[in-house]
Amino acid sequence: MRRFAIHLCTIGALAAVLSCESQPTQPSDSSGGLTPDAAAGSQSAGAATLTAAAIPAFDPDNFVRVVDNRFFPLRPGTRYVYHGVEDGEVETNITIVTHDRKEILGISATVVFDRVFVHGVLKEKTFDWYAQDRNGNVWYLGEDTREFENGKVVSTEGSWKAGKDGAKPGIIMLAHPQVGETYRQEFLANVAEDQARVVARGLDVAVPYASFQNCLKTVEFTRLEPGVKESKDFCPGVGFVKAHGVEGPATQLVLTAITQSTL
Repeated sequence: MRRFAIHLCTIGALAAVLSCESQPTQPSDSSGGLTPDAAAGSQSAGAATLTAAAIPAFDPDNFVRVVDNRFFPLRPGTRYVYHGVEDGEVETNITIVTHDRKEILGISATVVFDRVFVHGVLKEKTFDWYAQDRNGNVWYLGEDTREFENGKVVSTEGSWKAGKDGAKPGIIMLAHPQVGETYRQEFLANVAEDQARVVARGLDVAVPYASFQNCLKTVEFTRLEPGVKESKDFCPGVGFVKAHGVEGPATQLVLTAITQSTL
């Protein structure tokens, strides 16, 4: 399941992680003791049918250069650090909103650089592409993702690009999300088919970085991983701050720091 800033090195290995930030921000062509939070276990997305109201029309001429949706702002130069647990391992995810752009379907998309480390070792590197329309909806236009073992790429599974091989853009955050709305986040048949459902609004959410009010909760799911659902919290002016599994594997991720990056 595709997860923006949701993949989960130990805090002690964080210095080693930071030394990796000199990596290029475009792909080439070729905290410890966290436990899953069961508080939202009752929030279930289900296999809801997508409604027309939750699928805005896609018009390449209706996009703006900035992404300032209150629940999904992407300010170039912002660096987010998350710590969490997945598959029984403590991991760190470092996500950077870069100054780079990528042209997709005639749209200048913002490039987000995401890396996952376990014990200071790079396990996954992803470039995600997002753009916002004039109405405030944030579209997801694809990703270039690579998994590593012993320093070598072993998989690019999950990669897709809108307009290529039948892939279609999706919505990562609605302009005005309402409880009950379900929307497609991405689509490349049998590769990327994530959906999300808005399950709550007006929440108070606390994570190691800070406490927030008036937050939004969604649950993500995909037919490609039956029985797996993940809850995510998004807070005004910050964006994604917390995630945990509500069905399937026990996972958790929380925001621990926001800093600036030169990338």
